[in-house]
Amino acid sequence: MSMAPDVPLVVDLDGTLIRTDLLLECFWKGMGTDPVRTVATSLRLLHDRPALKAALAEIAEPDISALPLDPVVAELIRGARADGREVALISGSTHRLVAHVAAEHGPFDRAEGSDRTTNLTRAAKAARLEKLYGDRGYDYVGDSAADIPVWQKARRAYVVRPTARLEARIAAAGVTAEPLGDVWTARGLASAFRPHQWLKNLLLLLPLIAAHRLDAEGLVAVLLGMVAFSALASSIYIVNDLTDLDADRVHETKRYRPFAAGVLPIKVGMAASLGLGVTGLVIGAFLGPWMLAVLLVYLAATLSYSMHLKRVRWVDVSMLAALYTLRVVAGAVAAGVVASGWLFGFIFPVFLGLGCVKRLTELARAPETGFLPGRRYQRADRADLLNVAIVAALCAVGVFVAYSLSDTAARLYDRVWALWAVAALLGAWLARMIWTGWTGRQDYDPIIFAITDRIGLAMILASTALLWFGAS
Repeated sequence: MSMAPDVPLVVDLDGTLIRTDLLLECFWKGMGTDPVRTVATSLRLLHDRPALKAALAEIAEPDISALPLDPVVAELIRGARADGREVALISGSTHRLVAHVAAEHGPFDRAEGSDRTTNLTRAAKAARLEKLYGDRGYDYVGDSAADIPVWQKARRAYVVRPTARLEARIAAAGVTAEPLGDVWTARGLASAFRPHQWLKNLLLLLPLIAAHRLDAEGLVAVLLGMVAFSALASSIYIVNDLTDLDADRVHETKRYRPFAAGVLPIKVGMAASLGLGVTGLVIGAFLGPWMLAVLLVYLAATLSYSMHLKRVRWVDVSMLAALYTLRVVAGAVAAGVVASGWLFGFIFPVFLGLGCVKRLTELARAPETGFLPGRRYQRADRADLLNVAIVAALCAVGVFVAYSLSDTAARLYDRVWALWAVAALLGAWLARMIWTGWTGRQDYDPIIFAITDRIGLAMILASTALLWFGAS
């Protein structure tokens, strides 16, 4: 069909003009700023969709300027404007947000959305467009099965990123729709799990290694515990990403995360998060009630961190250290070994220091003024973060040296000097981590830096060899 200049182009908003959903954006931003009110409102208005959309938008409105636009749809709109066609933004989102999007990403000749009583979707949207433009009097761009009644009344239909199932439903409805863009991929979903972060769960092995126990039963139990922690951690990473969408979109590298960039639907992330969480807890229950209890504590702590505590200065780095330490507790519980106080006294300051390093890196690479996106640190905090990181590193090395002189170490190691050499390497490694964070030479994540830094890896391998050589 020709692109007649007198035929308006009508564009949907959620999942079409923008690669996200404003209702879910409002919900997750509300979960990050006022979770109690957000949950209460959602439950109260669950069956009143238009009122729910308006109420959640009043609790928390996302940063409209940073919303990810679909480039294919944006190009289609530019072409229609160049041809002199009317372009209308007609959406089921609440009208106030539709108007804000139209003002920010327009111009649009018309912008309409739902009010508190009318949900402008499906048949209601089709009737509204027929009233405005007549039957077959407009071209329509949409993205879901809810748009089928609208496509049936349109002159020409465009469907954005259709799945095979949606294409089948559209064809069954007698609609011929032109597909635009590509559907989300499993690779994008896998990246949202942050599998590189699963390396943190190697900490569950520490109680076994420290006790010099490497029996098959203990190893299998700890490996299952690592799988449970990995699943639960990935579940919370998704929640963290969803509550941090605005902050991630203005971040140098986090803007490319799947949900912030809009390459992965929020609904898919919510379903994946639920599935991963249930999987982790089921494995924990299989390992026993104490392991399940540790996982529930971890779940509660990480949710508290994602919803609020990560925005509280100094509390956030302390929580990060506590969550790492909890992994060591889980390893001891899974393997059925007693972890010494030396181990916990060593682990906590190490990861407190690395938490400070993470913030130092972000501040070193951030603009001169203002707070970090989603955090309460600014450039003036760099000196304090550096001091805490140095003190934490000294404490960790001090605890390790004190351990080398203890009766526990004497029973497990014949060569005390090997432990002293490890302490020196540990101090050098921590100093390197702090310095590279201070100078902004890390890529925001100390874990990624640690596993890709050749010098640091050489220090870790040398320390491992010394511990093996010095063992009884």
